[in-house]
Amino acid sequence: MASSQYVTKIITLLFCVLGGQTQLTEPGLFSAIRRNFTQLAEQAGLPCEEVQITTEDGYILDMFHIPGDKGHPVLLQSGNFGTADDYMLRGNTSLPYVLWEAGYDVWVGNVRGCRYGRRHVSLDPDRDDDFWNFSFHEFGVYDTPAMIDYILNRTEAKTLSSIGWSYGTAVNYILGAEKPEYNDLIDCIISLAPIAYLHHSKPFSALIPIAPLFFDTMIFMDQNEVFGENSTEITSLRNTCSTPTVAHEMCLTLMDLLFGSDPEQIEAEFAPKIFQQFPSSTSRKNIMHEWQTLSSKRFAHYDYGPEENKIRYGSEKPKEYDLSKNKISIFLISGKNDPASTLADVALLKPQLPNVVEHTILKPKNFCHLDFVGGRDTHKRLYEPIILPILKKYNNNIKQEANKP
Repeated sequence: MASSQYVTKIITLLFCVLGGQTQLTEPGLFSAIRRNFTQLAEQAGLPCEEVQITTEDGYILDMFHIPGDKGHPVLLQSGNFGTADDYMLRGNTSLPYVLWEAGYDVWVGNVRGCRYGRRHVSLDPDRDDDFWNFSFHEFGVYDTPAMIDYILNRTEAKTLSSIGWSYGTAVNYILGAEKPEYNDLIDCIISLAPIAYLHHSKPFSALIPIAPLFFDTMIFMDQNEVFGENSTEITSLRNTCSTPTVAHEMCLTLMDLLFGSDPEQIEAEFAPKIFQQFPSSTSRKNIMHEWQTLSSKRFAHYDYGPEENKIRYGSEKPKEYDLSKNKISIFLISGKNDPASTLADVALLKPQLPNVVEHTILKPKNFCHLDFVGGRDTHKRLYEPIILPILKKYNNNIKQEANKP
């Protein structure tokens, strides 16, 4: 019954988005109020520098720097379909602001394919299919190392702290498994809503039956980019979910189903700000890899099929990530009302990571997936009482002077 409810909601929303209910709004209304990371930071009173980094395989990514004490670098990684913008949703109570005000040198990263990662030294995302030949595996193996190398070279610090949210946690685990030499460059990892396994995620599991049709349609249409910034679908979705229509209410319901409901912290009038920034573009292959994680119940490399798997991995099944190679001190932080990162799935993950210092389950019973970056009082519930003490202990142990607005 629950699965059919999720599928019905999703199909209804798709009809609303693609069926014309967005015509109730002016086409330019949404774009006029959308802001990029630099604008969001400036609006909150933060200094902000935009830098470009190039990965080993040629992708050019924007990274945002909020300058603080160079001896205290902290890297923030966004979730799947997200960008650095997600961390700035709450302005001067957002995580980057809280970290900067406490004296840290804050760096907010982006992965290939998102609005801040659609460039390459030789490939054109609008013309070359090869540009989109990536999944979250490459986020961990190429994008994250490039960010770390740049930050440590720029700051001359020996280590940094890494904070990830949602799938931004998975890329850290992949990095540790595939490039364990980076264990010595990260003093601690703070995983907000940790994701590796999705066995117990009911709303996402409900998508398994309809996913093949979704992928077959994209393959038939030769669509490699999903949620493209200028696509009709994403423009309709943003307008629909940001204006007071029947479809808007459906967007809120779907958001609650997928990410949990906490109306006191993610108030209805705040939802349009979320849809201004989320989702961002990614590749079809990335979504397929996530679906494979769901359907196979394994946290493994991309599944190319038995024949190609034997060539790539030496076995018919893709090899699982060896999480035992993660030697970094890891802090897992969970919400009780998070259908994307369930307590049961985090319980499967925890024993596979050899150096989990603590698994904190936040006390509020309604704390959901979006609360980690968008909750109205998350600075009081999480950032100040939990994250800052962890960083104070693990982040280089040198003199720290707070920044002041």
